[in-house]
Amino acid sequence: MLRLVPVPMLQQGMKIGKKIYSDEGVVLLAEGVELTSLLISRLQKLDIGYIYVEDHLTEGIDIPEMLREETRRQALQNIRVNFQRLSEASPITGGYHHLGKQFSKVMESILADVSSQEDCMIMLMDMNTADHYLYKHSLNVCVYSLVLGIASGYTQDQLMVLGLGSLLHDIGKTQIPQKVLFKPQKLDDEEFRLMQAHAQIGFKILKDEPNIPLLAAHCAFQHHERINGSGYPRGIKGDDIHEYAQWVALADSYDAMTSHRVYRPAMLPHQAAEVLYGGAGTLYDQKKLELFRDKVAIYPPGLSVKLSTGETGVVSKIHAHMPHRPVIRILQDPEGAPLQAPYEVDLSQSLSVIIDGVLGD
Repeated sequence: MLRLVPVPMLQQGMKIGKKIYSDEGVVLLAEGVELTSLLISRLQKLDIGYIYVEDHLTEGIDIPEMLREETRRQALQNIRVNFQRLSEASPITGGYHHLGKQFSKVMESILADVSSQEDCMIMLMDMNTADHYLYKHSLNVCVYSLVLGIASGYTQDQLMVLGLGSLLHDIGKTQIPQKVLFKPQKLDDEEFRLMQAHAQIGFKILKDEPNIPLLAAHCAFQHHERINGSGYPRGIKGDDIHEYAQWVALADSYDAMTSHRVYRPAMLPHQAAEVLYGGAGTLYDQKKLELFRDKVAIYPPGLSVKLSTGETGVVSKIHAHMPHRPVIRILQDPEGAPLQAPYEVDLSQSLSVIIDGVLGD
């Protein structure tokens, strides 16, 4: 019953299909709210690229939630409170900030939610806005990293370390000036050096914190390193980059590209995935990128697509074993005429048919 629609294509009378959250995890717009011109204008000002709407033509298409609402709310509040506290302090001068105690309990809830999903996949999380991007980004990267860790066969203890490291990977940005973090133009050389410093600052904040494992601190330190040595802050290569940090690097890059930023709009999942695939064997480990490819829903449920047959429709179901070949509910014939009786095509079975484009792309 849901369809993913670009905000510029929203029309009055459409109904919200999936909750839209604030940075504190509070629901800004609930399911079923009918869009007015005022609400559409507000969504545009929030710089959200796409939202889910209800649609009778897509009845029965459900969007899996990767986290329970209570877990999401508690996690975002926890991140916001602690990151704001660090922003107002000078944590790198020394002293403990009890981050392990603050984040361990919420990390257990996040891990329980993600682990409970059958055939868990990387789905679109919140439609991130430019405002308060850091909080939602931190949570999304954590969830995506856990999906990859679970697919890698990690133990619960390993997943807790990966989860904490990914949740706190950008904690160093609490010490970067806001005018640099949210500058809409290209950073100058000095600003770029300041931004790059967040990785080392994050490591300094986390490495001596009680109950924060050192490997979690290295996720903050190494998530911008690349296997060909082109990353920062140390330019290390290959297996010198810990595998946890390599998973966080993939999750971080993917979520950054699929989120609205002050300097560019959000990409759709298939667009972001193509950029990542272009870095196979140079920026990212080939095998890790292949596992990522197998776990990400590049065509999420509700996405409007055009097939090589000329027909258009909506993604209705994802196959865990073949996420890039979903089931499509056909809504229009090749001439663009609406079908009286929509039907479904399973691309995992109809191998001669491909997705030729994404509507609103």
